[in-house]
Amino acid sequence: MMQAQDAGARRARPGPLGRLLLLLLFLALASVVAYVLPLPTVVELRAMLDELGWWGVAAFVVGYAALTLAPVPKSVLSISAGVLFGFSGGLLVVYAAAMLGATAAFWLGRALGREAVEKFTGTRVGRVDEVLRRRGFVAVVGVRLVPVLPFTAINYSAGLTSVGWWPYFFGTMLGIVPGALSFVALGAYGLELEWPALVAVGVLGVLTLAGAVVAVRTRRRGGGTGA
Repeated sequence: MMQAQDAGARRARPGPLGRLLLLLLFLALASVVAYVLPLPTVVELRAMLDELGWWGVAAFVVGYAALTLAPVPKSVLSISAGVLFGFSGGLLVVYAAAMLGATAAFWLGRALGREAVEKFTGTRVGRVDEVLRRRGFVAVVGVRLVPVLPFTAINYSAGLTSVGWWPYFFGTMLGIVPGALSFVALGAYGLELEWPALVAVGVLGVLTLAGAVVAVRTRRRGGGTGA
């Protein structure tokens, strides 16, 4: 009797392809909701924060984290946080929300898509997975430092690979700092065009350029190895 129940439970549980489809469906629904629902303006958000106080701050953190689960530009959210909370407050809010969103997306990808990736790609991604397994922390820091790489895509992609949770977590903690500092500074000081805003723009430019150089070198090495 118990064996029959266990067999029925195993049959009821979605297989790897089913879980991957669930992940894709979740992403599609999150994208539709993010783009269909009207986002409040900065003026409306400021009024909400004045009315709700700390509850409003908590709501902003949760809303920011939820939006990072969909392909919404995180830079816009970070700049808005700088406008609303100033530099120090905005940085704390963005950091907490980004880590919360990065954690949720990683485990969604790991729970719903990892097994399907292993089953349907086989050894074709084995080399990439091995690199991530050995140099996960460095790899995560590297991709996080490039501001033009989509934050959401990195979160889910990490969950689909074999990178460990702790290398991903600590790599994200370190790697998002320069970008968060820069975007929040743009929101807090950008309209005044003072030196913090100019430094922020300069940092973003340097990170983008450095990321492009690393990407080109990596591609060349990969091409040389494949030949």
